[in-house]
Amino acid sequence: MSSPRGTRTRAARLISPLLLTALATTGLTGTLATGSYAAAVTLEAESAALSGGARAESEHSGYTGTGYVGGFTDGNKGAASVSFAVQSAASGTGSVAIRYANGTGSAQTLSLYANGVKVRQVSLPATANWDTWAVREEPLPLAAGANTVALTFTTADSGNVNLDGITPTGPSTTPTDPPPTSLSHQAETAFASGGPATASAVAGFSGSGYLTGFTTTGARAVFSVSTPTAATRQVAVRYRTPGANPATITLTANGAPVRRLTLPATSGAWAAFTTDAPLRAHLNTLTLRTEAGDSGDLQLDGMEVTGSEANATRGASLPFTAYEAEAGATNASVTGPDRTYKTLASEASGRRAVVLDQTGEYVQFTLAKAANAVTVRYSIPDNAAGTGDNATLSLYANGAHTKDLALTSKYSWVYGAYPYGNDPSQGDAHRFFDETRTLTGEFPAGTVLKFQKDAGDTAASYAIDLVETETAPTAAPMPATGFVSAAGLGVTPNNGSDDTGALNSALSTATAQGKGLWLPAGTYDLSGSVNLTGAVLRGAGEWHTTLRGKNGKGGLFGRGGTSTVQDLAITGESDHRDDANSDAAVEGDFGSGSTLQNLWIQHSKVGLWIDAPTRGLLATGLRIRDTYADGVNLHKGTSGSEVSQSSIRNTGDDALAMWSEAQAVTDCVLRSNTVQLPLLANGAAIYGGSGNRIEDNLVSDTVTGSAGIVVSTRFGIPFSGPATVRRNTIERAGGYEPNWASKLGALWVYADTSEITTPVLLQDNDILDSTYSGLLVSWQKNVANLTVKNTRIAKAGGYGIEINAAGAGTFSGVTVTDAASGGLSLAGGFAVNRGAGNSGW
Repeated sequence: MSSPRGTRTRAARLISPLLLTALATTGLTGTLATGSYAAAVTLEAESAALSGGARAESEHSGYTGTGYVGGFTDGNKGAASVSFAVQSAASGTGSVAIRYANGTGSAQTLSLYANGVKVRQVSLPATANWDTWAVREEPLPLAAGANTVALTFTTADSGNVNLDGITPTGPSTTPTDPPPTSLSHQAETAFASGGPATASAVAGFSGSGYLTGFTTTGARAVFSVSTPTAATRQVAVRYRTPGANPATITLTANGAPVRRLTLPATSGAWAAFTTDAPLRAHLNTLTLRTEAGDSGDLQLDGMEVTGSEANATRGASLPFTAYEAEAGATNASVTGPDRTYKTLASEASGRRAVVLDQTGEYVQFTLAKAANAVTVRYSIPDNAAGTGDNATLSLYANGAHTKDLALTSKYSWVYGAYPYGNDPSQGDAHRFFDETRTLTGEFPAGTVLKFQKDAGDTAASYAIDLVETETAPTAAPMPATGFVSAAGLGVTPNNGSDDTGALNSALSTATAQGKGLWLPAGTYDLSGSVNLTGAVLRGAGEWHTTLRGKNGKGGLFGRGGTSTVQDLAITGESDHRDDANSDAAVEGDFGSGSTLQNLWIQHSKVGLWIDAPTRGLLATGLRIRDTYADGVNLHKGTSGSEVSQSSIRNTGDDALAMWSEAQAVTDCVLRSNTVQLPLLANGAAIYGGSGNRIEDNLVSDTVTGSAGIVVSTRFGIPFSGPATVRRNTIERAGGYEPNWASKLGALWVYADTSEITTPVLLQDNDILDSTYSGLLVSWQKNVANLTVKNTRIAKAGGYGIEINAAGAGTFSGVTVTDAASGGLSLAGGFAVNRGAGNSGW
């Protein structure tokens, strides 16, 4: 047939994208790793038993045999079927490879039957056209001997495909292959929420443990997986079932349902089940989650993803390549290094920048990787009114002018005393830098990118701190099922009109229909909050879909439920800190098991401000830049949540914080983030609570009133349980607190409004080139249960270790080298218990 869609007469289908309902309509693809299968034989569809209007055709090319089967048209819905006779040498789980064409432009479905019993609905992704054929492999239960395998257009299916044939593969008749024992993605290091917990009671696991407890709906494990290119990749899930029943659990990739997995029973043995998933270039999330209808009756050891790359050991796995300006080729001057507060260099990455202040001056870099997008961190002078000036900067590629970058000083330059304003007459100028991003067109590796002050570039000077280049993906299309487009619900981007009301209405409509709201590429203007209550909001990508706030207002507000927000940018128009009147980019209660993924946030008061009773929130793949207060604050009562794989830079307060104000923040973690240049306060902070952790981060270049990482009772209620700071690198951190005339350490334990008597563990941290002391313990209150292990302090502007507190601590494997004031300053009555492996203090 020329096009099954040509006969469509039915009304549009309502298929939910929300995870709890969409997954019921997805198929399963996968095979259990069970050794060699019997030789496969292809069965031609045109030779099979046809019924219900299914018919042999040969109109389109590329088929095998003498033709293919069409007739899966809307007029034959509920009837068309192709039935094959399949022989199997053994009973068990085999597979069937389905060869089909789908020129409709979106995924379509048929139902797979074995011996009269429906196995599952099969999703057949679109092919390029009706002459292009694809293969979809599905697990299939088979009996020993004769079997009937059918593909049927049921009333629950969308049909409209052509079927060329199937290749069945029988169950193994040989012993099973041993499952992998070394996994690149361990379950015990994945983010888990909704029930799973780490265990080690059952032998045979890989790594240090496994996850158990998936039987509750919503239980999930989320893996961060990096891949060099976008591709469908093989995923081997290592698991065990405690009994003789199979287990079901659902696989999603980057928030999109892939399929429900039926994991064959292992009766207590560890096994591997192989499936696949479509992954993006760079960072992905792969999630195993128990949905309605899943049993979740398994323990999970982890997964192996073919072609994946190791994530960064410390800091985020980032999609861009960074070039420090001072490392580029230039004919201009370099300012710095200087850490003196309110100097330009003190706010630059690495404390140096290149200044272009004459026509013809430039800085240039040779691209190590291909790129089509550029981010520049820069500073240009403010105007006399403090409202900001605009200027251009010329971009050249291999000597040819490419485009003029639009720069502004509107979002930089604040003055006076805290919380700082925009009146230059107040003096004390700081916050010099801002960032601009642009899509450039394709530049191959080896391209020389030059940033030059030309005659038409009118700013008096351009301080260039760094440049980041990357390959931004094209705007993503709306998922084939489960979403409704905002464009069809009265929301129009790029027209300058206020979209707040229309977006709230569209989101309510989509959610009420059990669907997610799709935001096509474009800019949507907000004057207030877009409310999320168990909603799914998805854009075409951080480079393509933008929510733009106005006059300090505009953002997303969580009001409970399980929500997902991903693949978009939120940019504000805040130009100073106004806590009473400005909005956060993302704020509120996000219920249980929500996800914030791949968001770019800039020029807002705060990036994320998360409140109780949020639990099990995963915020990952964020870029938060140039906020006037915190980057992320997991606030009072938030529990079991994680911020990971994110880049946070140029915040006006703590870059990352867990703040137990009025209610304890519990069991939260800040993990694998890259934090640069918080202008005031700390790179990462734990203020009270219990079970909170800061792990595997890279923190650098704090400016004033700051530590790189702090464990503190300065704010909020006292600690009620342990705090852990482990495997972090802290570089060029610590800062002067002018209100106290105090020099703060790079890693700081601070007993301020209350004592710290619960355990504090500082382990496997590297503290490098500290502005003042490397480790500071203060201030004259009791720090009673401190453990410092395997910590390297190299080059400190003050002491290696400075203690001014009561209490006691145990130190082992702590080394200090090149500390300007000496290895140790000890006061306040603190008892140092020395273990093995210490040196230099």
